[in-house]
Amino acid sequence: MTEETKVDPEEEHPTREKWANNMEFILSMAGEIIGLGNVWRFPYLCYKNGGGVFLIPYCVFLFFCGIPLFFLETALGQYTSEGGVTAWRKICPMFEGVGIASQVIVIYLNIYYIIVLAWAIFYLINSFKSPLPWSTCDNWWNTEFCYSHTDSFASPELSLPDANLSLLNITSSNSLPYYNGINGTILMSDSAEEEFWNHRVLRMSSDMHLGKVHWDLALCLLFAWVICYFCIWKGIKTTGKVVYFTATFPYVMLIILFFRGVTLPGAAEGLKFYLSPDFSRLADPDVWRDAGTQVFFSYAVCQGVLTALGSYNKYNNNCYRDCLALCCLNSVTSIFAGFVVFSVLGFMAHNLGVPVNEVTVSGPGLAFIAYPRALSLLPGSSFWAVLFFFMILLLGLDSQFVCVESLATALTDLFPNRLRRPGAREKLVLLIAVVCFLLGLTFVTEGGIYFFQLVDYFGPSGISLLLIACAETIVVSWIYGADRFYDNIEDMIGYRPLPMLKYCWLFVTPLICVLTVIYTLTKGTPIILQNHVAGTGVVIMAVSLIATPLLCIPAFIFISLCRNRSNMTRPSKDLRQISPHNPVLTLCNLVIRTSQGRPTRRMDKTDENAMVEERNMI
Repeated sequence: MTEETKVDPEEEHPTREKWANNMEFILSMAGEIIGLGNVWRFPYLCYKNGGGVFLIPYCVFLFFCGIPLFFLETALGQYTSEGGVTAWRKICPMFEGVGIASQVIVIYLNIYYIIVLAWAIFYLINSFKSPLPWSTCDNWWNTEFCYSHTDSFASPELSLPDANLSLLNITSSNSLPYYNGINGTILMSDSAEEEFWNHRVLRMSSDMHLGKVHWDLALCLLFAWVICYFCIWKGIKTTGKVVYFTATFPYVMLIILFFRGVTLPGAAEGLKFYLSPDFSRLADPDVWRDAGTQVFFSYAVCQGVLTALGSYNKYNNNCYRDCLALCCLNSVTSIFAGFVVFSVLGFMAHNLGVPVNEVTVSGPGLAFIAYPRALSLLPGSSFWAVLFFFMILLLGLDSQFVCVESLATALTDLFPNRLRRPGAREKLVLLIAVVCFLLGLTFVTEGGIYFFQLVDYFGPSGISLLLIACAETIVVSWIYGADRFYDNIEDMIGYRPLPMLKYCWLFVTPLICVLTVIYTLTKGTPIILQNHVAGTGVVIMAVSLIATPLLCIPAFIFISLCRNRSNMTRPSKDLRQISPHNPVLTLCNLVIRTSQGRPTRRMDKTDENAMVEERNMI
């Protein structure tokens, strides 16, 4: 009987798996946190919010929110060896709802994030054609208003913002009924690339009705789910091996695209535009909000994913060192991706004779309109297009299947007697894949893009993540006890982390989160609702997306109150405590909360031998 299927004599279900080595954990974490946001969101935000100056608010949020939360969730998973729900139940039963809330966010991501992969697969397939189908205007989906980049070369004045387009019968540069919020600034109305995106890929309806399912996108979505399923169906045995490719190969392609980009004419102007500092932007609260939002999205906090991945670590893994290294890698990748993106956009602006800001976009608009247009200008455009969309596919794929892994881990830990049995894992992941695929078909209909935008904006939204983050830090630092958690970490890694993390958990992180939520709420109606001319149904959907995860927290407090009022905040006796009688929270040598004085599991001889064995394996 293998180690993975070995049965604990005191349990009825197989024991929990562990990563085969630390590199599998590192690559899985890197695959989750380094994704599409690094390529299509960070560079745009950097340009939009003062160039290099944006790194100041970004680093503030990184050091005082991102890293503390990233380490907290990872260390919690490693300490409890539980997924995103049961880990919170073990340290504080009353706040099991915090874990449930994070899993609701993961469910949102599992359903809609993979749609981007379906688009990437669709573009990847079309990248093998020559000429690239989005570079010409002689396709069946093109309108009479379409013009390609060759038209721009023949009449460059048509590309200017104040161009006279009367000869083309174009009355408005925003004639298409499409919300620009997720795309940033649309490159140019009715360009061949935009018509391919709007009329061939999305084929959106003029209203918000779903309409028919686009069968070709549905097949791409199905293919994305098949890939995702077989990446994780056997648990971390397969996940840990797949990430060796999916987490590293995008860097190879980024490096190739970087060297190609910086050698193009006009690249220097693009890079200058990307990094030129504007210190006056530091006074704008929106800049700071954008920095905070980027950190929360990019570092995958408050989704239960970090806790799930950390739970497969050996008890004595140095997760503190790993977390610091991963955070540095993530931020460096974001900055480097900006060089890749803006060098090519600078080249495109140079070729078209327009300012760089006229070709600068964010979100899917960068990946599916602006960058494809730039690639079509290069010699051997099909080769570069294949390279780019394969990179997009891999960047999104590992983030997707790790999210599915997180949900599967949480459910397995909730029902271990049933779901850790042989064959149960494969069936569970298959069920998740099938249900999410069927729900995802909504987003590949004629009106699917509208619903995609709503879920993207309000599902894993800033407000939800910020309030969950606030709850997490309060539970760990004030209720469970920051000092007790530091004792647990010291027991795992052999030393105590920097004291700054403790005070971030106690004060700084929750304060920043609350202030950011207040500012967001005072901004008025979100632009996405304004652009949709939102009816009652849309507003209800938006409110429901935000409220559903957040309501889980008070709901489970009430459930805990009804179940066992005397044991609402006591951690599980299964948790190992090296100093069970020490104060759980001190500030400036003052005891704020003393030990709860109950017997806890202490380290016995078996534990000591296991620790020695684990340290020898590291």
